[in-house]
Amino acid sequence: MDKATAEKLRQKARRIRAGVIEALGLGKPGHLGGSMSAADMVTVLYYYKMNIDPKNIKKPDRDRFIMSKGHSVLAQYAALADLGYYPWEELSRTKTLGGLLQGHPEISTPGIEANTGSLGQGVSLGVGMCLGAKRDKAAWRVFVMCGDAELAEGQIWEGATAAAHYKLDNLRVLVDANGVSATGRVSERYNVGDAAGIAAKFAAFGWNARVIDGHSVEEIGDALDAADQVKGKPSAIIGKTIKGKGVSFAEDSHVYHNKDMNEETRAKALAEINA
Repeated sequence: MDKATAEKLRQKARRIRAGVIEALGLGKPGHLGGSMSAADMVTVLYYYKMNIDPKNIKKPDRDRFIMSKGHSVLAQYAALADLGYYPWEELSRTKTLGGLLQGHPEISTPGIEANTGSLGQGVSLGVGMCLGAKRDKAAWRVFVMCGDAELAEGQIWEGATAAAHYKLDNLRVLVDANGVSATGRVSERYNVGDAAGIAAKFAAFGWNARVIDGHSVEEIGDALDAADQVKGKPSAIIGKTIKGKGVSFAEDSHVYHNKDMNEETRAKALAEINA
């Protein structure tokens, strides 16, 4: 990735984070922490890696993205709005009666490929899609984003076993390893391991796995490019991230996992993001 591309991606990541704040609105609980930690990986997927066409959102050869940790969909909503899947102004109507955007992903929303929110299902959904692509001899890929706390769900590992068995090299799982769950630190609630431990688990299941800085657009892009060269194995990219990244009062804390904002906190968050 050249320097100009990396800088454009960093600018887009700021736009995505501002979109998350727009979607949160005022006095309306929403998932700030996980959306912010996922923002850089979502940015690189949509603006660098995935084969998509906002003018033809159902084109058969498009890559698919599944936000398995569905509560962090605000980052995805912002990317889709910025790309023109729907107007940017729609973000402010998130979780409102008559609005297009729900609190968790639904396939009625343009650009959403799967209903998620009940945690643990995304990898299995990705496995099914990848098997379909293999059957059709299609070249499109599936990208699934999970949270590290979500990895406590057994279905994740059933899907991981199946993906390795069927040699699904068209499947990429990105783990947003921010170390913080809804109620506290992952290590204290249900310890699935740090980023290196999570990578070791996927490797033990027969996956190609690597750990990256989940806020470095260069490392994210390099890892995704490298995964394209792996044959006969699915790939897991474990991004070490900070929950609430970009908003100082929300960083590395479970308090803003799902919390509303007032005028003061909203203004402070936007100022920090735009700075």
